[in-house]
Amino acid sequence: MENKEIIPDYRIDMQGEPCPYPAINTLEAMKELDDGEILEIISDCPQSINNIPIDAKNHGYKVLLIDSDGPTIRYILQK
Repeated sequence: MENKEIIPDYRIDMQGEPCPYPAINTLEAMKELDDGEILEIISDCPQSINNIPIDAKNHGYKVLLIDSDGPTIRYILQK
C-alpha cells in the first residue's frame, strides 16, 4: 500500500485558543476552500477531538487524518 504524504493547501494554528473557537474557525476556513483543497488544523483544545471531525462530516467535508500525538491534535480535512 502506498503511503502518500498529504500536503495541505492551507494551515491554521489554533494552539492556545479555547473551544469552541478551533471548531468555529475550521468551518469558516473550510467555506473559503475550493473543492478538493486540503486544510490542516492544529489545536491543543481537548474538546476539539469531539467537535472538529463531527462538524466537518456534518458539512460534507472529508476527514483525512486525525493525529493526536501529545498535547496537540492535528486534523487534515478536505473540502
